[in-house]
Amino acid sequence: MAKFTVIIPYYQKQAGILQRALESVFAQSYQNFDIIIVDDQSPFPIEMDLDNLPHEQRRRIKVIKQPNAGPGGARNTGLDNVSAQTDFVAFLDSDDLWIKDHLKNAHDAMTRFGSDCYWASITGGDAFYYHFGVAELQKTETVVRLSERPLILEAPEFPKVMLRDWSFLHLSCMVIGRKLFEALRFEAALRLAAEDVLFFCDCAIAAERVILCNDPGAVRGEGVNIFHSIDSDSPEFLSQQFNTWVALDTLEGRFPRTTEEAAFIHTYKHTARKQALWSQARLVKRRRMPQFHLLARWVWRDPRILQSVLQLAVGKLSR
Repeated sequence: MAKFTVIIPYYQKQAGILQRALESVFAQSYQNFDIIIVDDQSPFPIEMDLDNLPHEQRRRIKVIKQPNAGPGGARNTGLDNVSAQTDFVAFLDSDDLWIKDHLKNAHDAMTRFGSDCYWASITGGDAFYYHFGVAELQKTETVVRLSERPLILEAPEFPKVMLRDWSFLHLSCMVIGRKLFEALRFEAALRLAAEDVLFFCDCAIAAERVILCNDPGAVRGEGVNIFHSIDSDSPEFLSQQFNTWVALDTLEGRFPRTTEEAAFIHTYKHTARKQALWSQARLVKRRRMPQFHLLARWVWRDPRILQSVLQLAVGKLSR
């Protein structure tokens, strides 16, 4: 059986995106893998990107179709179907591309250093400016250099490092070992929000050892998916911010209240409140009704948002 299982959640709106991702998988210098693709009720049929694959490639792919459950739910389905003989799970978004040595670097580093949680760096275009490479951590964090070529780092206080700024982490560059993929799952209900960060943190806490590779593992793709269509003026934005707040609130419970980690999360929660309220203020400015039903749910779960409402109102009046 394969050493790696590659899990790809599939929800696309245009042709060729999945085929492009699969080409990058089959071009890997390390070839001991199989693939699980979870078709999350994609509006673009998955068969269009699979029918032209050579037989030898197609037989290494297992396709699971399910009612739409969001990216976290799709990845959970993939995790539930990993073979008992698999040692590592590697994630890849259907609109991203792997660099050819990604699996080789992950296998070599995780085997050599006894790691069950691994991230590589990711690259992308100008729209991906907010991500930075693993090597940048050396400028601000205490790290241990385990290897020079490729550069492998270990951060002794990794949960604190990632919560200070998780912009060096991406699912398409993440590989986990059996202890983690047997025990942990994504919070599927937190769609398109911070469910990935919650999963990152759960893995970091449960892992025997987390290691980081500076060599890029993936290139951020340019596919059109549902996440890319959500901005601060989208109807889904308030729901996304609410789910982000819920994820952060769940994450905050992983740490004692007095820790630095909890303080970081508390700040992020306040930012989610402010962004949500500004989006609703823009609706009012355009003479549209705010999303009262979801705001009421938020108040019920998080009464502190009322303080943010008052602060927003006072700021507007003072100007």
